[in-house]
Amino acid sequence: MPQNARALIAFGPYEACYLVEHRKTRLQGLETVLFKDGHSVEFEEIDDWNVAEIWVNGQCVFKCDIRELDYGGDGDLDPLCKKALEAVRGAY
Repeated sequence: MPQNARALIAFGPYEACYLVEHRKTRLQGLETVLFKDGHSVEFEEIDDWNVAEIWVNGQCVFKCDIRELDYGGDGDLDPLCKKALEAVRGAY
């Protein structure tokens, strides 16, 4: 796979502190892990609650509950970020 894939992270709103909003704070680690591996990352808000998806070349290669991602951080210790990185690497 080329080292410079364009990954689209589509994410939905989730509830925190009794507010349902789109928040990127749980996606920071995912973005960092992908960026360190040489991929460009774009974000898109979707309407599905509690969902985070990674799309490469029009294909959904990874999907998880956004609430299961670690809050903040660099993603190095988050096992879901490692699975997402492997999914993006194997997208071609």
